[in-house]
Amino acid sequence: MSQSDLLFLVLVVIMSSSLIVLVVQFVRSRRRGPGAGEGDGRAGWWEGPWEDDDRRR
Repeated sequence: MSQSDLLFLVLVVIMSSSLIVLVVQFVRSRRRGPGAGEGDGRAGWWEGPWEDDDRRR
């Protein structure tokens, strides 16, 4: 296997995994529906449990 073949395989793997991530994110956002937003009571993936304590006061 030459170096260009290996580079092609690496690029195919990167592009396919990026496409899969985009499709999964799109499906998850569509499943939530139009009413779900910032105020739906659920913490986002960037929020830790320490921010829930400040919200309840």
